[in-house]
Amino acid sequence: MSSSKKEQSSEPPSLIPLLPEDIIIDILSRVRWCDYRTLPLVSKHFRSLVTSHELYARRSLLGCTERRLYVALSNRETTSHNPYILCLEANDNHRLVLIPWPTHVPHVGSFVTVGSKIYAFDMLNRYHHLPIPSIDRRFQTVHLVHCMNATMDVSVAGVIDWKIYVTGFTKIPWDTSAKMVMAVFNTETQIWESATETMIGRPYGCVVMAAFVSPMAEDNISDEAINLMAGKMYTRDARNSFVYDPKEGKWETDKRLNMFKWEGGCVVDDVLYYYDIRGGKVLRAYDPRKSSWVVVKGLERLVADGRFSESYYTGSCDGKLVLFFSKDRMIKGIRSAQISLERRHHQGRSEILG
Repeated sequence: MSSSKKEQSSEPPSLIPLLPEDIIIDILSRVRWCDYRTLPLVSKHFRSLVTSHELYARRSLLGCTERRLYVALSNRETTSHNPYILCLEANDNHRLVLIPWPTHVPHVGSFVTVGSKIYAFDMLNRYHHLPIPSIDRRFQTVHLVHCMNATMDVSVAGVIDWKIYVTGFTKIPWDTSAKMVMAVFNTETQIWESATETMIGRPYGCVVMAAFVSPMAEDNISDEAINLMAGKMYTRDARNSFVYDPKEGKWETDKRLNMFKWEGGCVVDDVLYYYDIRGGKVLRAYDPRKSSWVVVKGLERLVADGRFSESYYTGSCDGKLVLFFSKDRMIKGIRSAQISLERRHHQGRSEILG
């Protein structure tokens, strides 16, 4: 026998497969979710365990749940879109990890999260006659819900009180007689409730202010003020910004919000943030309680890094704002920043620092 074979035979076999299954599940439940993509390569048994209900029940019991930020990236050369997750490495660096995505689920479109499920609405709604897929993030399984009760293109969606509000075109975008329609899906009953026409044009973004008061708020906010801001959907078209109140069932314009053509925004602690790529390349914030815009300070270096970018995206994860932008005009790389936010008073004015 050669020396190399002796060395291989002297290596102790892995003991994990010899353990009882409940102990294996207990061990795997402590592994970071980002590493689960490699576990199925170990064996077929591991592949089945990674998607098992027992594993995720154990993770929840141990408090090993993680907040995950999903990112869909497009390749201009291949026109393909692939989903990634932003993962934190052991050296505190972040990287985007390609993840498996269920078949027949759109890779680009409007995605909303309700509980443990992601509902996917195709950007062009090419499959409006087909059921809408929802992905259970815990097990990467797909459940189909009833097809939408309206045909629309370029749809955007938001969630208020476990209901998904989807808006989009009923006709081709360049037709001046085209109408916007809003469809409402109740995630608890799994039924489409209504489809009504709206007053807005092509939606360029959609964010929702929830019934939540930030612990970093600098003053006491009355219940009346909370009710005024809570559970409303904000969107804009090419000209105006609008606010939708589901209790009233109607859209209204918002002149203060309309001061800037915000796009690709997100909400953190009931404040709207967006990266103004046209007006000075700054991070702007809109507080609906005070109907005021401010520039987030403390990000001068970050803004300098992104001065040559022509594309960007903002998102929220675990109470922080995440900003993605291209490294240059050729989009040869992507940079990301995770931003902690702090609200302060300075000389009688409110400031937000990042």
